[in-house]
Amino acid sequence: MSALTTASRRAGSPSSGIRRGEAAAGWLFTAPVLVILGVFLLVPVLMALWVSFSDWTGRGSPFSSNVNFVGVDNYAAVTTGGGLAERDFGTALRNNGWYVLLVVPLQTALSLFLAVLVNRAVLRGRGFFRTAFYFPSVTSSVAITVLWLFLFSASGAVDEALSWLGINGPNWFSDPSGVVHNLLATVGVTSGPAFLTGNTLLGVSWWDWLAGPSVAMSAFILMAVFTTSGTFMLLFIAGLQNIGGDVQEAAMMDGATGWQRFWRVTLPQLKPVLFTVLTLGLIGTWQVFDQIYTGTQGGPGKTTLTPAYLSYSSAFLSQQWGQGAAIAFVLFLIIVALTILQRFVLRDRPVSRRRIRQYEVRGTGTSPAPADDKGPGAGSRGGTR
Repeated sequence: MSALTTASRRAGSPSSGIRRGEAAAGWLFTAPVLVILGVFLLVPVLMALWVSFSDWTGRGSPFSSNVNFVGVDNYAAVTTGGGLAERDFGTALRNNGWYVLLVVPLQTALSLFLAVLVNRAVLRGRGFFRTAFYFPSVTSSVAITVLWLFLFSASGAVDEALSWLGINGPNWFSDPSGVVHNLLATVGVTSGPAFLTGNTLLGVSWWDWLAGPSVAMSAFILMAVFTTSGTFMLLFIAGLQNIGGDVQEAAMMDGATGWQRFWRVTLPQLKPVLFTVLTLGLIGTWQVFDQIYTGTQGGPGKTTLTPAYLSYSSAFLSQQWGQGAAIAFVLFLIIVALTILQRFVLRDRPVSRRRIRQYEVRGTGTSPAPADDKGPGAGSRGGTR
């Protein structure tokens, strides 16, 4: 009897469903992809990690005998060195921080608005509008940047349109002034208090940290929102189409308004899509490079300098390969930390006691009895409203 039981258990185990050799065949078919990823992704990352801890000059192999291990000297040079490298890294973080702070919320809100708009059944020509909104996302970023340089030049179409409204537009890609400082200057504030101008972080004063994005960086912010909202719109459309219509109908029967249905019903069910959009947006905005390389190369006055471009210029232009690799890995840690923080903020939380009490039966102060409660008084426990 025990032998039959053991045999039946073996027959019902998950591993018994896999025929002999299937596991080996699976590894055989995935081996080419694993090899490609290892050679072209894992190995370069490990080599760059070693370069960030070495004094490699870019000549020969980074694993040759004349390349020495220098510890965290490259990381210290860009974070606590006190020289030009630290100040440039602080400036790049300041610029990119404002870029992320403005682009991610704006592109998320715009893409969600466009998704809700083109997902409406009453809208005619929905396919046309979806294609039109998505088209900038499939266009080359270099081509979009060149077009943006033309539109936002001193004699471009944007300033020409502003002149029709009586506004003297700025010289966009040649103006290094911060937007926040410009707004403060309109009310007479041209210099900051001593505790902001006298204290620094990464070689940049707190007053400069609060300067906001430069006018030149503002043009790149508008370009990023314009080119990326279409991609995230498709993700939101997929999420909206997975929401059942019965949920919306139930909310309408309960008397919920359009805004209440969106805020209380639609948006909570889009939380997985929202997390994906925010994560992709966060990663993409911290890695902005090609627009800066094609457009301003960090100018004017290093107000469009980003960590990704600084890593490139430190390694390939200044031949500081260790510092360039160190900047790349510090940027990687920043992205990972912010992604974890974002996941923590958007996590599913348990229902609060205050919200639970809203569903308690009024007048008795007790919750309704569960359906399977067969105890005495179960039929009269519900109370009245």
